[in-house]
Amino acid sequence: MSHDWHLVELVADRLWLVEDGTVRPFEDDLDGYRRRLLARDEAPARQGDGEAAGNGQRRAGRRDAAERRLALQPLRRTARQAEAAAARLAAEQQVLDRALAAPGAFDGSGAALADALKRRAELARLLAEAEAEWLAAEAAIEEIGRRETQG
Repeated sequence: MSHDWHLVELVADRLWLVEDGTVRPFEDDLDGYRRRLLARDEAPARQGDGEAAGNGQRRAGRRDAAERRLALQPLRRTARQAEAAAARLAAEQQVLDRALAAPGAFDGSGAALADALKRRAELARLLAEAEAEWLAAEAAIEEIGRRETQG
């Protein structure tokens, strides 16, 4: 995109019109586009109640969508944090499981084995909590999306 008309005339071989939520080839040249802009600017500021209402509805729809995105941010942040915590806990649990499975890992030290088993149980509990929080946040996000599509 450029606001330098001369540069556009030098390098562009095709123009695209982005308007009313659509993109389509513009079949005229830059002078035709200038004429189009001037004609639009000279049109009465208020074209009619129907068009003004349509613009107001589109504006309200965009505002509502922005508000929904803002409302979803905490849920998405919670989901990301819970997912990251679950991944970290699962990785720690795998390391501990390998240590527990290694022959002679604790060399008869009952206290070290007991500590490792306690940590394993704690990791399992924390992992389950993180996964539950992650799933709850994702379900809430999906529910909000479902309500939006239903109207």
